[in-house]
Amino acid sequence: MKIVGLTGGIGSGKTTVAKMFQELGVPLYIADERAKALMNTSKAIRRKLIHLFGEEAYIDQQLNRPLLASKIFQNADLLKQMNAIVHPEVGADFEQWKEKQTSAYVLKEAAIIFENNLDSQYDFIITVVADLDQRIQRVIHRDSTTEAKVLAIVNNQLSDDEKAKRSDFVITNHDLEETKRQVLAIHQQLLKTIAEK
Repeated sequence: MKIVGLTGGIGSGKTTVAKMFQELGVPLYIADERAKALMNTSKAIRRKLIHLFGEEAYIDQQLNRPLLASKIFQNADLLKQMNAIVHPEVGADFEQWKEKQTSAYVLKEAAIIFENNLDSQYDFIITVVADLDQRIQRVIHRDSTTEAKVLAIVNNQLSDDEKAKRSDFVITNHDLEETKRQVLAIHQQLLKTIAEK
């Protein structure tokens, strides 16, 4: 079974694209969603995050997201330390999930594949790109946030051009019908390539 990574900058539409693959019958693992769940349920993660951020990292047994967000986006080193705690747990969770799948390939959606030099973990990588203005508007609308906060995240991620250069496939996500066509074409190409190997 092949592992296909799906990545892209914030607001590019990764999750929308991922769900299009899922509709084609491809098992989908969304790393960010699983990370959020594990940060609330894993005792090991909780203990380490409290050690890193202090007791206020959790409120009423739930992760104090606003606090962590405010700390990590001002401090790249803290972000790195948090990722070092969470990513191995997500990796182990993904492996357990993958063992239960029976398809030709699975899709793992992860925002920072290249930023964390994780490309070697995937057989193929698809990057979703979109105009920066469109991305900013999507995130402001989705997260009720500000342009400045979105740009701070964008500036912590590699550029679309850099990601595209390192990817096997690129999906330009401007128009949903056109995006669906690109997804179907890549899905068929992947099935063909995997069958031939």
